[in-house]
Amino acid sequence: MESSHIILPPDDDEEEQRRREEEDEDPWARSVLPPAAPELPFSASCVRISRDSYPNLRALRNASSVSLADAAYVKISEGDFGYVLDDVPHLADYLPDAPTYPNPLQDHPAYSTVRQYFVNEDDNVPQKVVVQKNSRRGIHFRCAGPRQRVYFGSDEVKACIVTCGGLCPGLNTVIRELVCGLSHMYNVNKIYGIQNGYKGFYSSNYLTLTPKSVNDIHKRGGTILGTSRGGHDTKKIVDNIQDRGINQVYIIGGDGTQKGAYEICKEIRKRGLKVSVAGIPKTIDNDIAIIDKSFGFDTAVEEAQRAINSAHVEACSAENGIGLVKLMGRYSGFIAMYATLASRDVDCCLIPESPFYMDGEGGLLQYIEKRLKESKHMVIVVAEGAGQDLIAKSLATSEQQDASGNKLLLDIGLWLTHKIKDYFKIKKMEMTIKYIDPTYMIRAIPSNASDNVYCTLLSHSAIHGAMAGYSCTVGIVNGRHAYIPFYRVTSTRNKVKITDRMWARLLSSTNQPSFLSPKDIDEAKETDDRMANRPPLPTGISHHHAASSFDQTASSSSSTNGET
Repeated sequence: MESSHIILPPDDDEEEQRRREEEDEDPWARSVLPPAAPELPFSASCVRISRDSYPNLRALRNASSVSLADAAYVKISEGDFGYVLDDVPHLADYLPDAPTYPNPLQDHPAYSTVRQYFVNEDDNVPQKVVVQKNSRRGIHFRCAGPRQRVYFGSDEVKACIVTCGGLCPGLNTVIRELVCGLSHMYNVNKIYGIQNGYKGFYSSNYLTLTPKSVNDIHKRGGTILGTSRGGHDTKKIVDNIQDRGINQVYIIGGDGTQKGAYEICKEIRKRGLKVSVAGIPKTIDNDIAIIDKSFGFDTAVEEAQRAINSAHVEACSAENGIGLVKLMGRYSGFIAMYATLASRDVDCCLIPESPFYMDGEGGLLQYIEKRLKESKHMVIVVAEGAGQDLIAKSLATSEQQDASGNKLLLDIGLWLTHKIKDYFKIKKMEMTIKYIDPTYMIRAIPSNASDNVYCTLLSHSAIHGAMAGYSCTVGIVNGRHAYIPFYRVTSTRNKVKITDRMWARLLSSTNQPSFLSPKDIDEAKETDDRMANRPPLPTGISHHHAASSFDQTASSSSSTNGET
């Protein structure tokens, strides 16, 4: 068995010394991997990489002594003009003799009019599309879609589907389209549902799924398979996959779930199993890195409008009325930002990425008082993760976590309600405040038309990738579906950039102050610069360890959804 591995170039001083000593020797002929590398279960063939073409390569070389096993799963190839393909694992990496079959789609009547049946193997999607005249071509991902040859015969496929984490609009649509896509496109008839998340692999019976049994589930919210947080035991899960003869695993969940999928993928490869793992990223907060957006986000923003409209009606119907709406957004304020921009009735939006303060000149309380005196009412939208530092200062808090390892947040909406009431009581100013928390109403609804289409496309991309032997996460990058390495979508989190024009548009729309001091603005810019140059290393490779050798002047490789 063999797999592609990476030979990384030497540092400038090492390269210069070799040129002086041996002018005619090819500097690429020597590996710079640590001599004490642990033995791998396969031989490594090397890929030639330019030091300047991929910003994390120098860091990866230095970090590889920490976790060479993780580095072995990074597949990177280089082309002309600074082109870099950040590729995904494939069955052929460790099963080079695995047989292939003609893709059944070539005989499918529904595809007979399609101009091009299959995706060219060299087709890929650029991570960054806005470039300058002299820009390098940069990072690319493998384009999603059906391949001419597949690694599974229709009769041998035994697929399973699992949903993990919190609820999100569109989960049932994804399940339905996975089942119907496998059945109708690839003639697969052995499809099973894993009940109640990861722990269902070893604690529940599998549920047989057919196109008939999932025919109308997209009209319902939630997930017919059930879900849970935590419960991930990699070895137990892979033992179960192996014992039951599963060879395609479809995993629907957020960044924690995708990390689990990555661990499952690595364990499968260690055992040499012919199994593909396809991740479909799910987070209602839209904080998955790399991809344009996650499914369910459009539905959440649309439904959030109902709560904002109700808050606006309540506020307008009382003298000095305040409508306070708390929306989802543990670390990222995308729902709050987009719902505010769509509503036009919001006077203040608070998100985790933008610090604010309550008291004193220019503080939130003073702004509320000013707004009420001007308009006699106002609407405030706050993301659930906003202001947690302020609550921690005023209340004794404990670092409790849920089963997924997420910190349990205190109710910012309830805390703000009490702070606002206390302020106006001291001011002896009459006011009425209505607090609305629509979180579980939004999570539990079916997906809208836009998300239904998106879920279908994601599911089909996942099926095509799994049938072709890839193990990866699927998602839209710059409007095109792509196969993305697991570690790329879990190494960082997509956040609202308060230094971008989108946030400036919101401030202009609400006419609210930014609440930012010059120090806050400088820190935000420094954070953007640091994240833009931070190498997207796989899980287990320390960024702290790599930072000492990382060239901060290298071109950005981890642009997410920020606007240029």
